[in-house]
Amino acid sequence: MKKLILIALLVSFSLSAFAQRSDKDWYLSVGVNAINSLGSQSPIYHPEDWSFQNPIAAAVELNWTEKFAIEQSITFNGFTTENRIDSDYNNLKEDYYYLSFDTHVKYYFGEHILGDRIDWLELYVNAGIGFFHIDETNMSANLGGGVLVWLNNSRTFGLRAQTIGKFAFNHPDSGYDDNHYQYHLQAVFKL
Repeated sequence: MKKLILIALLVSFSLSAFAQRSDKDWYLSVGVNAINSLGSQSPIYHPEDWSFQNPIAAAVELNWTEKFAIEQSITFNGFTTENRIDSDYNNLKEDYYYLSFDTHVKYYFGEHILGDRIDWLELYVNAGIGFFHIDETNMSANLGGGVLVWLNNSRTFGLRAQTIGKFAFNHPDSGYDDNHYQYHLQAVFKL
């Protein structure tokens, strides 16, 4: 619990430091997430077995340049006794709740591939660190990417889909708090 409070305070101070630059674009995203913690190296391994229990996801993003942004997200999910984590097939003795805080730097590179003509579609990669809790607490190095589709010409409302690979720092000793993939589908609003 102390680690959770420490991370929450760190995130709050980080976001307030970025808030001083009010001339930049801020975005809020809300939606759902799914977790693939099946112990496979494949990000699309058995989608029917991914966890989707109370799958709430929210994030705040600051674009400090046209190509770079920083994002702070919080996600909730969970595992029931009918789910599996890694190689535990229906052997979970109790339900587990999932909580994560992730800080990512994003690089928007779609213009290099799509050119200036397609401005309603943005591609990006992201990397950062995360804090997550299933049975215990762990931190992770995160690497992922996604696509953002703007639904209006003023680019104030869109839909985003992204995948993040989370590589646990204490992988061999972490139990259920291990490497996993997380998928997001979110609505994005310009603030």
